[in-house]
Amino acid sequence: MTSTHLMSVSELAGRLDDADVRVFDVRHDLGDFSAGRRQFEASHIAGARFLDNEKDLAGEHTGRNGRHPLPDPAALAGLMAAHGVGPQTLVVAYDASGGQYAAHLWWLLRWIGHDRAAVLDGGWQAWNAAGLPVASGAAPAPAPAAGAAPRAALVDAVDADAVLANLRNPSFTVVDARAAPRYRGEVEPIDPEAGRIPGALNRPYTDNLDADGRFKSPAQLRHEFLAVLGDRPPRSIVHQCGSGITASANLFAMEVAGLPGSRLYPGSWSEWISDPSRPREKG
Repeated sequence: MTSTHLMSVSELAGRLDDADVRVFDVRHDLGDFSAGRRQFEASHIAGARFLDNEKDLAGEHTGRNGRHPLPDPAALAGLMAAHGVGPQTLVVAYDASGGQYAAHLWWLLRWIGHDRAAVLDGGWQAWNAAGLPVASGAAPAPAPAAGAAPRAALVDAVDADAVLANLRNPSFTVVDARAAPRYRGEVEPIDPEAGRIPGALNRPYTDNLDADGRFKSPAQLRHEFLAVLGDRPPRSIVHQCGSGITASANLFAMEVAGLPGSRLYPGSWSEWISDPSRPREKG
């Protein structure tokens, strides 16, 4: 492994037949929710299973909880068990979007107490470039009777009330993973309102990647994050984006960088603006 959280395509290729490894394809397109499944059926890593970011990895939308609300933890734990994930299973997640969806699954697993998880470095593109085994066809169905209860959470989720209270009595710093023009409120291609949470810093998640789509080295990531965070300790950092996905990629990159303990605001901007009384900032 490049780090304890990243897996190279060569290492995964050598472990495809390992009974204690389960590979999940989480490719997704925010503009076409059915694209990921179509891509999986056309071609995927041999032996991989598919998880839908809108159906499997998100909870019910209420109009007040953002675009990707957290799923019910017991339901997620049961789904993973139904796919053959046990306490000793190493889950490897991949996507075709710079690791953002894979990192989100990695975080969700830690949220339900499963710490054996990794992101495939370079994702689908790196696997294809290496000419490694692929398959096609529909995703295998999970076992109908499997079930499991979540274990003690390994990570914390921060909610909107905590972020709002933090504006009055600061105890943590929000870091926005969106592109700089969205952070500044100049454009907003997805959510109904542009802007940012007041006081948030900006670290676009795309800055975590090299030109080849793989994560930068731990040393480089550490240098770059510290340039943004200054002397703020990792535990005082809360990651935010549009709906908690790319924020997960920043949190993951900090872990790779040896800066563990930061937290996620899953609701992020799409939840924040659902309440017109919450303050906004631009510029």
